[in-house]
Amino acid sequence: MLTGTQLTAFVASTDLARSERFYVYVLGLSRISANPYALLLDGPGAQLRVTLVEEKAGAEYTVLGWEVAYLDATIDDLATRDVTFLIFEGLDQDARGAWTAPDGSRVAWFKDPDGNTMSLHQS
Repeated sequence: MLTGTQLTAFVASTDLARSERFYVYVLGLSRISANPYALLLDGPGAQLRVTLVEEKAGAEYTVLGWEVAYLDATIDDLATRDVTFLIFEGLDQDARGAWTAPDGSRVAWFKDPDGNTMSLHQS
């Protein structure tokens, strides 16, 4: 029924201007449109709608993630843009904050300005 349709992901923000600076200028996503209620970005592969909320509910899990070809290089690039990668107690992460899963894939996590947890992974 939804085959061939465009997927849109949603993330909450309490400050759209701040979110635009982060998603467009730090992460490099392209802005499709903006209005007083939301910012629409090209994912790529899916649209990301950053929706204005008065108060964001906390979520301690990953809400958005990107598969990247070179995890270490991507981490290093984002670190130069003041993105801080998360270290979780009890998880064996390397110096960059990347964890190697039992299947050999690697994952690193960071937060956006509203505290939404994001991830990068390399298969």
